[in-house]
Amino acid sequence: MERKKNSSKDEKKGRERGRKGPKPATPERLEKGALHYLERFASSSENLRRVLMRRVQRSAYLHGTDVDAGARAVEDLIARFRRSGLLDDGLYAEGRAASLHRQGKSQRAIRQALSVKGIDAATADSALTALDERVDGDVDLGAAVNYARRRRIGPWRREDLREAARDKDMAALARQGFGYDTARKVIEADTVEALEIMLEEAVRE
Repeated sequence: MERKKNSSKDEKKGRERGRKGPKPATPERLEKGALHYLERFASSSENLRRVLMRRVQRSAYLHGTDVDAGARAVEDLIARFRRSGLLDDGLYAEGRAASLHRQGKSQRAIRQALSVKGIDAATADSALTALDERVDGDVDLGAAVNYARRRRIGPWRREDLREAARDKDMAALARQGFGYDTARKVIEADTVEALEIMLEEAVRE
């Protein structure tokens, strides 16, 4: 008797978990989910496609829905959103490139980040060209300075700690995709003021 009670409880819990889980990925639910996602996050077409296809795959696993039908619904949504302007890979890439530059990412790192989000090479080229036009002076030097300032490395370190941390600081900039010459200019600048003068001179050039 006790075993039967436990079995009934397990079945009830299983049904409750099923009700609480994700619902089948119908075209209507996919559209609602896509709009909710775009309200919270900027997205490229490919990134949104991946997000929605994860829902389609999960729905197929949990509810036995058809993956091909779900994929077609996703493609219809992507096409419709692109026509309406809800999705614009060019604008997304430009905005993302500008944001990453402010965070201290090199052009190489920005290109890689855009690629991860499904941005093609031509669109990434256009975004980096737009970034170059908006930023005065050396784009990578400015980004490297932004990164060093945020991380408090190079001339932002205490003077008595700078020499010991030089290689570590150079490596930090290298991991962000900056070349040796750019990293050296930032890390070996005598003072923050000297670095700011260097940036101003790069603008005048």
